[in-house]
Amino acid sequence: MNDYEIREAFCNNIVDTYSDKFRIIDELVIGKARADIVIVTDYLTGYEIKGDTDSYVRLPGQIKEYDSYFQQNYLVVGENHIKSSEKHIPPYWGIIYISKSVNSVQIETIRESKPSPKFNQKKQLRLLWRKELANILKCNQLQKCHGKNKAYIAKYLFENVQLNILQKQICEELFERDWTLL
Repeated sequence: MNDYEIREAFCNNIVDTYSDKFRIIDELVIGKARADIVIVTDYLTGYEIKGDTDSYVRLPGQIKEYDSYFQQNYLVVGENHIKSSEKHIPPYWGIIYISKSVNSVQIETIRESKPSPKFNQKKQLRLLWRKELANILKCNQLQKCHGKNKAYIAKYLFENVQLNILQKQICEELFERDWTLL
């Protein structure tokens, strides 16, 4: 299966699986990489897709970025990568295998993901737009940061809002974002 086929099957499965509030983000830039799929719930989960003809050349750099931006991560693979996938990712990453037969697609979780020990909420704040950061300032009744850049505002929020509250607010902003503006 190629990247597009895996992505389509995986996203259809997510829509059928999740009963709570969630959002699927396709192709999100994270630092020096691009996350294939991100699922927003109460936290962010990254999914890196490796189609049957893809290589692992860029994966070490992708892992570094995924680990710092997302609380959990999965490698989603087709048949050609199922045997080799485990040796290319950290033990806390999950593995999802997608295969296709004549009439159906099968999705199997080979290994569940564990929390990323390298997750960095300051980096996750970088995913937000200036307006979204301003919304979080307002929600927490913090001073406006006129003339300050996003990095300053993110640092200010990180230092002045409880992490569990900040996490909820980051996810809420990503839920509410108008993704058609990209």
